[in-house]
Amino acid sequence: MEIAVIGNSEFILGFRLAGIRKTYAAESDEKLNECITSVMQDGQVGILVLNSSDMERIPRRLRATLDKSVKPTVIAIGGEEEGGLSMREKIKRSVGVDLWK
Repeated sequence: MEIAVIGNSEFILGFRLAGIRKTYAAESDEKLNECITSVMQDGQVGILVLNSSDMERIPRRLRATLDKSVKPTVIAIGGEEEGGLSMREKIKRSVGVDLWK
């Protein structure tokens, strides 16, 4: 399983430096939607990391798909989680076990 990161060039830079190979620069809304759709179809990706502000820019239907996705597990970072699942709950859902217990 691999990790994929989608966001603007500043957001993905740190992940590239950390050794994540699947990073996608998406400056426009159209490119963001295109990259997300592509990564969701990639069977090798287990975790998709997005910037929280980018989650607000994607269409509601695609956002609902991301919220329900188990593989890849979608994690939005860089802001507060409002109304969504916490990272702990997302990991529990994807792994099947609460790792904090």
